[in-house]
Amino acid sequence: MSRNPESDELERALGAADPVPADRWNRILSGLAERAEAEGLIDVAYEMHDSPFGELLIGATSAGLVRVGLAVQSQEEILRDLAERVSPRVLKASRPDISSARRQLDEYFAGDRHRFDLNLDWRLSSGFRREVLEATGHIPYGQTRTYRAVATEAGSPNAVRAAGTALATNPLPIVVPCHRVLRTDGQVGAYLGGTSMKESLLALEGGAG
Repeated sequence: MSRNPESDELERALGAADPVPADRWNRILSGLAERAEAEGLIDVAYEMHDSPFGELLIGATSAGLVRVGLAVQSQEEILRDLAERVSPRVLKASRPDISSARRQLDEYFAGDRHRFDLNLDWRLSSGFRREVLEATGHIPYGQTRTYRAVATEAGSPNAVRAAGTALATNPLPIVVPCHRVLRTDGQVGAYLGGTSMKESLLALEGGAG
C-alpha cells in the first residue's frame, strides 16, 4: 500500500515509549483494514460475532459468505485453513456480506428469521459433499431429514456415511442447517458444535420431534 495516515499512526504507535491504549490500537487496525479493503488487498475478510453459543467467526470473499466457524473450533486453525484453501490474504475487516450475515444470525437466534438470504461462496465444498450440503440447505425451518434422505436427495442413497462426513465438515453451519439432519432411528446424532447445541437449535425451530 502507498503511504497513508494509518501507516504513519501505526509507526508512531510502535515507536511510542508508553503502552498504547487498546482503543487506539483498534482504531489504527480498523483504519488499515478499511484501506486494504478499498485497495482490493483482502481476499477473505472476517469478523467475530457473539451468539448464544459463543463467539462465531464469519468469513466472506467477494463472492459471498465462505465460512462460519463455531466457538468450539480453533480460530487459528480456521484462519489457517482459509489461508491455505482460499487465499493467504486474510484479514479482520468489515464487508457487506459479513454485516448481513451477522444481522440475519441475530434475527435467527431471536426466533424472528426462518430463512437466510445470503450470498454463499461454496468453494470449500465440492462434488458429493457440496450436493449434500445444497440438499441440506433446502430443508425447511422447523423440519428435519435423515442422513439417508439427504444422501438420496444428493443422488446417492447408499452413501449415508459419506453424507455424514459432508455434514460433519460443513463450512457454513447454521446458515446451511446441518443440525436439521438426524439419524435414521430419530436420534439427534453428532454435531460439530456438540449435541446440546444441535438440540438447542432444533428446539429453537420447534423441530426436535
